[in-house]
Amino acid sequence: MKQYVTYKRVSTAEQGRSGLGLEAQDRDMQLYLETFSEVPYEVVAEFVDVESGGNDDRPELAKAIALAKRTGAELLVAKLDRLSRDVAFIATLLKDKRLSFRVASMPHADKFQLHIYAALAEQERDFISRRTKAALAAAKAKGKVLGGLRDTTMKRNEVVKRDAQRRATDLQGVLLPMRQAGKSLREIATELSRLGVKTARGGEWTAAQVSRHLSRLS
Repeated sequence: MKQYVTYKRVSTAEQGRSGLGLEAQDRDMQLYLETFSEVPYEVVAEFVDVESGGNDDRPELAKAIALAKRTGAELLVAKLDRLSRDVAFIATLLKDKRLSFRVASMPHADKFQLHIYAALAEQERDFISRRTKAALAAAKAKGKVLGGLRDTTMKRNEVVKRDAQRRATDLQGVLLPMRQAGKSLREIATELSRLGVKTARGGEWTAAQVSRHLSRLS
């Protein structure tokens, strides 16, 4: 019989937020069990932490991992960030041959795909943080005379160029390995879109966009 150890995590701020609360995680895991799991199955134990995803020293997670290893059960989580927001921590779990875990919201994802998703999510959070800081700095400087229209346009173009270069650099840990593995530009674009990674403007990836990002890294 297929066995599972389930793990849920919320921070104090997330408990009532849509899509992140305990009920939502229960719903996603139940959907996985009823739709994608081998049958028959058994949930042997459930663990819950009320901790930040940035803190990987969580007592209930440690217990869940230990039990999964001891019993050979699969560790089941609703979303990857419920395990951790740190790609290095996720990578360590993926390398552990004694541990098998499954993400309910990505039922068919293998270890390679989970690693890519974790890396992209971490880079996206870093990008959002930088963008927020830049927006705050721009707000503080609002009203300051920067010169004529041409100067303003040139400065804006420089910002766009720097953002594009930073975005390419943030994604190099994902783009370069796939390119070196022989993936075509179209295949890379499809994989990024399938994983839910948006372009800087929030759209779907195209082969041309992947090509431009790779060119910035060359």
